Amino acid sequence: MRIIAGNKRGTKLYTLDGYETTRPTLDRVKEALFSKINFDLIDSEVLDLFSGSGALGLESISRGAKKAYLVDNSIDAIKIINKNVEKTGFNDKVTVIKTDYLKALEKFKTNNQKFDFIFLDPPYKTDFTIKSTKYILENDILKTTGNIVIETDIEESVLPELEQLELDIIDVKKYGRVTLIFIRRKG
Repeated sequence: MRIIAGNKRGTKLYTLDGYETTRPTLDRVKEALFSKINFDLIDSEVLDLFSGSGALGLESISRGAKKAYLVDNSIDAIKIINKNVEKTGFNDKVTVIKTDYLKALEKFKTNNQKFDFIFLDPPYKTDFTIKSTKYILENDILKTTGNIVIETDIEESVLPELEQLELDIIDVKKYGRVTLIFIRRKG
């Protein structure tokens, strides 16, 4: 896995290969994701809620985001994230948080923090995608013009639940078994 564009293009990242709950986003999926949002990243604030290796947040910084928050509950993931932050030299632009996703969202709500982009790539066999999306929208953690990007392999169960929420589904793209869902606030 590597950073595919921006000022750290080509930098190889450490991964948590072999862990059942963490899967790196494939380069072709990451390329598709970032080609869709690339121009909106400049000076943005990004939340990578189930960060894994930190690849999505670090890619965002490489492409011009001003700040990224990388959240994961796994100590092994946090060790990898910290190694990747150090390797990229993005220490001043990245905040790494080891906690449960809901506790992180509660903290952002309490601090009145809002994000331009929120990446949700939770462990696949969980309901964290819907729970975190609901919490983000109900507690105003996404900026008015912000976007949530969801990576999932269970599109058939996630999409109908998302359609019940107060949001607009902007785009749905399938790449093999992985689906990217781009959403924003209703309006």
